[in-house]
Amino acid sequence: MAKYCPLKFLTVRGLSLSVDLQDLSRRLFQAANQLWTNTALRPDQYAQPVLALIALRQMEAKFDQVHDELSKTFTGRLTPTPQDYHGHGAVFLPDNARFSYLLGLPETENLAEALNEAMKGITEHNPDLAGVMPQGYGSLPNKVLRELLRVLQPLQIGGDAYGVIFEYFMGEFASAYMQKGGEYFTPSSIVKLIVEVIEPYHGKIFDPACGSGGMFVHSADFVKRHHKTPSRELSVYGIEKMEDTQKLCRLNLAVHGLSGEIVVANSYYEDPHQMVGKFDFVMANPPFNQSQVDTERLINDAGHVDARFSLGIPTVNNANYLWVGLFHAALNDSGRAGFVMANSASDAGGSERELRKKLVQSGSVDVIISTSPNMFFTVTLPVTLWFLDKAKAQGKGARGRADEVLFIDARNIFRQVTRAHREYTPDQIEFIGNIVRLWRGEEVETELGSADLMAETFGDEGFRDIPGLCNVASRSDIEAQDWSLNPGRYVGVAAGEQMDDVDFKERLEGLQEELEVLNAEAARLQETIAQNVAEILNA
Repeated sequence: MAKYCPLKFLTVRGLSLSVDLQDLSRRLFQAANQLWTNTALRPDQYAQPVLALIALRQMEAKFDQVHDELSKTFTGRLTPTPQDYHGHGAVFLPDNARFSYLLGLPETENLAEALNEAMKGITEHNPDLAGVMPQGYGSLPNKVLRELLRVLQPLQIGGDAYGVIFEYFMGEFASAYMQKGGEYFTPSSIVKLIVEVIEPYHGKIFDPACGSGGMFVHSADFVKRHHKTPSRELSVYGIEKMEDTQKLCRLNLAVHGLSGEIVVANSYYEDPHQMVGKFDFVMANPPFNQSQVDTERLINDAGHVDARFSLGIPTVNNANYLWVGLFHAALNDSGRAGFVMANSASDAGGSERELRKKLVQSGSVDVIISTSPNMFFTVTLPVTLWFLDKAKAQGKGARGRADEVLFIDARNIFRQVTRAHREYTPDQIEFIGNIVRLWRGEEVETELGSADLMAETFGDEGFRDIPGLCNVASRSDIEAQDWSLNPGRYVGVAAGEQMDDVDFKERLEGLQEELEVLNAEAARLQETIAQNVAEILNA
């Protein structure tokens, strides 16, 4: 019988990236440093023009591929229309908007003007990108723009390029902006794991804090991996508070052959998609431990809590459970949700415990996965992934699981990328997904290289509880743990590890998370004080 050994998961299996993260980061730093040094723009201002150039590089690669396919059909005087390219998931590029054309312009040409014209041409031929393509290249020196094109020319990356790049920019040059706003962009390996567990084969996907659209892009990748066409299988709906980030999301979708209804709004107070009970899948990485939400605005004229906050309103100044209730409310009767949540939410007491109890008693809690620290660029703390399944709550599925929750401790599963950053490899993601599939009574997948690990861990016995890795807890088990959703309380420890060590780590992680929240609040107050002082001095 195979025993679980945490160290085995550090082995890299089946890792395949078009561009290594380190190499990508180095190139991006080169490009960004040109702008940092030679312009007066802040990092949050120049991110969008640079991302648009990277998008253009990716658009041309897809355009060329589709063009070759269409050339077999359109012969003689027949030429494909922009709509033909759209039908194949490509953005149509007029000649003056080709990355190769712009790269080849003579030194005497005004490159900034040419780029502005290129962006206009793209918008004219691709209505879905109206208002998305930047027009501010005139503020950037031609020398800087030429260097950017040169640096980006060999760049070839797949998946959610924009989430990775945007995260890198903000993490490296403007982490202060992100920490004050609590807005963290989700690493692609975390998103892929969420997708692997909720299995969005077909239906409506909703992300009420969608950022640059990584959840949508990796859902489309999942559909493609299962030999279907994403644009036919998935309908995309998103909400993003920041207009610039909403534009990046729309750009990201377009480059990947997707379109969707991505609206600029505040998910606490606005409901542009009429979301209650509407969606097959909800995926999100909401801002953690956000305070100062105006809860009075969440109560309607009749004095009732808005139906979007299905669990109710916590009495503490923390929005974590507002988000959980919103995700739960957005699902239809057979919908699944997967989202990132602060570790502290799993054990929070007081009114939050009562809301968590209500959620567990609904039968919708499906899977809870704890992650390793350092999975995010901009925050060192580990997080917890929560998964809901309303079909399970109704006793549907291959086995009756309405009274059960699967807990997985994945803190020892990762690939060490750098000293300060970790990620999941494709086979590790598939392996964790297969634990869930075994429990659900579904067929496991081994396309990404997890076969040996599955055989070593579970053999031919099917699903079973494995100390230190996974455990199925009943509702009465969870009640006995004061309604905690912390995997460490149920999974236990692997052979050779002491429970006291685990308890100490959990307490230390909790204290560190509390410290980071206080630091973020201190930074916000410091900025407010500085603004007030400046106003007084200028009065």
